Amino acid sequence: MSDWGPVFVAVVLFVMLTPGLLIQVPGRSRYVEFGNFQTSGVSILVHAVFYFALIWKQKKLLESLLSSNFISMADWGPVLIGVVLFILLQPGLLFQIPGNNRPVEFGSMKTNGKAIALHTLFFFALYAILVLAVRLHIYTG
Repeated sequence: MSDWGPVFVAVVLFVMLTPGLLIQVPGRSRYVEFGNFQTSGVSILVHAVFYFALIWKQKKLLESLLSSNFISMADWGPVLIGVVLFILLQPGLLFQIPGNNRPVEFGSMKTNGKAIALHTLFFFALYAILVLAVRLHIYTG
């Protein structure tokens, strides 16, 4: 089985769960807002919990489909790396490239389509490097 499948799923979930692109929970003025290109610390945290749940479910599904000879059931590296990168690379939280008014904006809590695309590339590159090239593992006892 190719190791690229989980990377692809992680990247797709990064895009789909980016607060403000499709949905933002909680929104700025309502509990749920759609396509507002806004974000907040709370919505990033809520979306990160959804991301964790879906990545964890993918891990469990793969474990049930493949024998333990192919996948280590105690390896939480891809899950935790994905969640940390999901949070840190959300456009508008720490930085946004490109910004709405400048090439780089810090802590704007806003985003745009170009920034989401570029941050997705950052996510893909870092996730693939750490999970596939470096093979960073986090084992639990």
